[in-house]
Amino acid sequence: MTTVTGAARAIRFRAVWTAAHAPAAGVPRWARAAAYVVPLTVLPASLWRIAVCTFHAPIARGDLSSVDGSSGLPGVPLGVYVIVLSVVSELLAFAAVGLVATWGETFPGWIPVLRRRRVPALLAGIPAGLGAVTLTLLWTWVAVCLSLGLQINGQPQGPDAPLSFGDWQGLVAVAAYAPLLLWGPLLGALTVSYWKRRRES
Repeated sequence: MTTVTGAARAIRFRAVWTAAHAPAAGVPRWARAAAYVVPLTVLPASLWRIAVCTFHAPIARGDLSSVDGSSGLPGVPLGVYVIVLSVVSELLAFAAVGLVATWGETFPGWIPVLRRRRVPALLAGIPAGLGAVTLTLLWTWVAVCLSLGLQINGQPQGPDAPLSFGDWQGLVAVAAYAPLLLWGPLLGALTVSYWKRRRES
């Protein structure tokens, strides 16, 4: 019985996975590859945050390696907040796949009223474009501040700043966050490709 249930779940998962990744007609090969890379640009930072803030892995500089602090939200421990933040970040990054997949052009059948209707190009294009600009500016600003030894508010970094070129722990954090520099530009290129393809169809 357990084997049958497990097989049924595997088949269901495979069907959902295939539906989520089915490419739309006319999508260039480079765009498909870029869309699948976008979630991977977010993954290292998510894993680093979870390892440090939730599991207290000794891979961070200063107080972060033993952090038990608050998330800033009443009743929400930092470890839980970081997991939720990381999952949400990954889901937002996965939304880039919608710019090359069929569900980015036609509403899925499980959405009431809208099922199987065409997604207006602006409904996907405007948020994606704004996201691309925001992410590009944000992570470029972070990189510039880091390279100048500053926090993102322009104040000098403290000796225990988690992202640093001074030791291996700082370099691990830099390596985890560096791929985020690609998120905005990749999303921008995908948005332009999506817009051109939808206008031509």
